[in-house]
Amino acid sequence: ASMGRTVVELFYDVISPYSWLGFEVLCRYRHIWNIDLRFRPAFLGGIMQQTGNKPPAMLPKRGEYLLKDMKRMAKYYQVPLRMSRDAFQHIMGTSSLPAMRFITAIDMTNPQYLEPLSREFWMRFWSQYEDISQPESILAVAQQAGLSSELSQKALEMMSSSTVKDRLKETTAEALKYGAFGMPAVVAHYDGEPQLFFGSDRLELLGSVIGE
Repeated sequence: ASMGRTVVELFYDVISPYSWLGFEVLCRYRHIWNIDLRFRPAFLGGIMQQTGNKPPAMLPKRGEYLLKDMKRMAKYYQVPLRMSRDAFQHIMGTSSLPAMRFITAIDMTNPQYLEPLSREFWMRFWSQYEDISQPESILAVAQQAGLSSELSQKALEMMSSSTVKDRLKETTAEALKYGAFGMPAVVAHYDGEPQLFFGSDRLELLGSVIGE
């Protein structure tokens, strides 16, 4: 790590709206705090399965609260996240595996596009309510993020390779090793040990723990 910077890893999946909030806030803070922010694209489905976690909206009262909470958080952080009544069907009916494999392929070949690409996936899914699982959707997102068609095509082909599949599995396993059970999972390596912060509403606490 560069001069005494605290390494902060953000494990995220673009299907998770709270991950978008955490991502944008950490992107802002990395210019203010003495942190080395590392994006770690992982698969939320795998984490839920491995830990026996259930989507929060499975509990109707919690689902009702989530809709309001998201709206307030989005307004507060000024992130163009839209929550509609069918937001949960929207999640349930979509697999983020293709998107996360594509993002992983880009992370392995052209990591400079990781941030804008991830952001565009959230924009498309959580702001425009459009598909992110079909190849043409993925290519549209990549184009928005500034990737050449050549790069996108290469990443699309890499998605089915064991290299990309294994890398995504490894990152997901790493998040689990740190104790993750959902997303976003933020791990700060401070004082010689990894410290896990779950969700996008613990970032003040993260700041306080790392002396910011």
